[in-house]
Amino acid sequence: MIGLLGLLLIILPFLGIPETWKMYGTSAIGALLMLLSYLFVRDRIYTESDLGNGERGNESYLETTESLFQ
Repeated sequence: MIGLLGLLLIILPFLGIPETWKMYGTSAIGALLMLLSYLFVRDRIYTESDLGNGERGNESYLETTESLFQ
């Protein structure tokens, strides 16, 4: 979907449509690309942090022990 919208964005200036339509079309396609890329990255982050039991987390948390302070 993102690739097809990008391709449409590339060929849009060469189509024989009025300038105002091109402006609105470019803006709409750009907004759609931003939304889809945000949703794609958000889904990827949630998938990577899923622990499989309904919880989310990652390995960045380290529980400190007293042996580190002696």
